[in-house]
Amino acid sequence: MNRLNLNNILKREESTDSIEKINKADRHGKILYNKENLLSTGRMTENDNTNTEQRKVELVPHNPDWSHQADEEVQRIMTGLTFPIVGIYHIGSTSVAGIKAKPILDFVIEVENLEDVIEKGSEFEALGYIDKGEYGIPGRQFFTKDTNGDRTHHLHIFQVGHPDIERHTVFRDFLRANPDAAREYEKLKEKLAKRFPKQSGDYTAAKTDFILSMDEVARYWLEQNGYGYKPVDSQD
Repeated sequence: MNRLNLNNILKREESTDSIEKINKADRHGKILYNKENLLSTGRMTENDNTNTEQRKVELVPHNPDWSHQADEEVQRIMTGLTFPIVGIYHIGSTSVAGIKAKPILDFVIEVENLEDVIEKGSEFEALGYIDKGEYGIPGRQFFTKDTNGDRTHHLHIFQVGHPDIERHTVFRDFLRANPDAAREYEKLKEKLAKRFPKQSGDYTAAKTDFILSMDEVARYWLEQNGYGYKPVDSQD
């Protein structure tokens, strides 16, 4: 089932330059993802295209040291922030061994109260992060950090209960557990990097249809491998 779905998704992406309206149903017939649902649940907004930076897209081979770098950054964040943090989860392609990635460490930070994040902006600044606000996703606070002029870190901060916490971590764990799916994702990224070599915002947007479709497969995988999912990663 997974292989068929992955091939179909990849074929559709080869002829897709932008986010298309998609409707995906799980085996119980419930609609999981379409553009209207994403708008209503806060996973995107109508002005998302205005909330993207256009930067160079560089994919590099997986660096085994990324995991160590992520652990070190988690410790810096935990030490530098004074409000309650539920967990910090290394996500994105740098968290998946064996596939190419942009050399940017992405983290989901789960907090008890998002107002703490807004009020403690100076603490993020002291850690070298720039506050981008919601940046197109209601319920998120987004921060970026550059090192020597290059983008190196992203923080996606959500309050407990936000659906994107599970969405990001389930997708990560699915790719880690399914090398074939990870390779299909890598193929797509390589094609899009050639199509959008200096348009990182367009590159990210073009991956969205694939990722949302993969979310369906990942959730099915989760149903088959365990319930009551709780992300496990560097925290406390």
